[in-house]
This record gives sequence, structure tokens and C-alpha cells, in this order.
Amino acid sequence: MLDSSFLDALGLIATANADLYEILWLSVQVSITALLVSVILGFPLGTTLAISDFRGKHVCTTVLNALMGLPPVVVGLLVYLALSRTGPFGVLGLLYTPTAMVIAQVVLITPIIAALTYQVMDDLHREYRELFFSLNIQLPKAVSAYLWDARYSLITTLLAGFGRAISEVGAVMIVGGNIDHLTRVMTTAIALETSKGELAIALALGVVLLALALIVNGLVTAVRTRASRYGYT
Repeated sequence: MLDSSFLDALGLIATANADLYEILWLSVQVSITALLVSVILGFPLGTTLAISDFRGKHVCTTVLNALMGLPPVVVGLLVYLALSRTGPFGVLGLLYTPTAMVIAQVVLITPIIAALTYQVMDDLHREYRELFFSLNIQLPKAVSAYLWDARYSLITTLLAGFGRAISEVGAVMIVGGNIDHLTRVMTTAIALETSKGELAIALALGVVLLALALIVNGLVTAVRTRASRYGYT
């Protein structure tokens, strides 16, 4: 049975099954959108926290590290309450839409992006602290300079954020509803099809998800290897 399901799964992939690729496209679209928003928020936040000295910095970093382990179902519940008809943002009508899924993923991966950025920038700041202090560079320019200098080191941060987003199940299922042709992504579809006993489509989605992860890892490795070859960090 498993052999036949696996062959059927490969057949779905090879014949470019419309439902399969519709789910794949929505998954990538939602995850990349969430990643871009999280990068816009997380990169400056992590950098600013790393290069600034202020009272309560230790508390902020502790909270940020703790937020990396946010339970997805709790995030999904909070976003659901905020976007539900009786919630503060219910008037926007975003619940059970791809936008709601993006919001849930942003809440989940922004702390990860910010915390990993902080670690990279904290090491870099120890090297450049005296130079930037002597030049009296303002914070916005310093943040830009650090981000540019560490651009290759931050690729791993992007990979971690994308991997967390594309593999999310609980939060996106709560706020998206796993609606066919609207909010069904790879992870929620795999869970649903497995529960229904439809192993072929579940295996096909699993193979595509693994292939996507390998492709992303390969691209990141290639970029970092090229950067090391030319002496970039």
C-alpha cells in the first residue's frame, strides 16, 4: 500500500497536479511574505538592541529569547481573537484569509529573526564598538552599516525564519481554517489528507516540502561559500 501511495505521489508531482501546485504556490507566497515583513521588523530590532546600551537591555534580550519559543497554537489563538468579529481588528474581515496566516507567521518568526540578528550583531559590535564611538556615528547610520557588513552572516537567519514559516501548522490552521482553494497550505493539507487516509497527496506534498528545504539550503550554502571565497563575512 505504501509503495503504491508513493508511486501515486510521484505521479501527482510529475503530472503537475493542479491542486498540488496550488497548495505549493500559496504556501510559498504566505511564507515569503511573512519572512519579508519579519526581516523588515527583526533586522533593525536585533541590530539596535545589540549595539545600544541602555537600562533594561538584559531584560529585553531575555524576553526576546523567550519569545523564540512561542507556542504556535497560542499565537494562533491570540491572532484569532484579535481578528475575530468581536476582536479589535474584526472590522477588517481578515480571519480565514491568507493575510491572517501571514500575520500569525510574522508573530512567530519575528522574534527568531530579531534574536538571531542580535547574536550576529553582538559579536560584530565588539569588533567595531570603539571605531563607531570615535566617529560619533548616529544610531540609524550605524544600524545600516552593521546590517550591510553582516549581510552574508544573516543569510542563515533568513533560512531559519523561512524554515519556521513554511513548516508551521497550528497557528495557520487556527487563523486560516484550512479552506480548500483559499487557505490550504502544505502543512495543513498534509495533516488533513493523512487523517483522511489519502496518503498519495500527503506524500506528494511531503516530498515537495523536503525538496524545497533542500533547494533553499543549497542556495544558502552556495551564497555563503561564494562570500567566503571573496573574503566577505
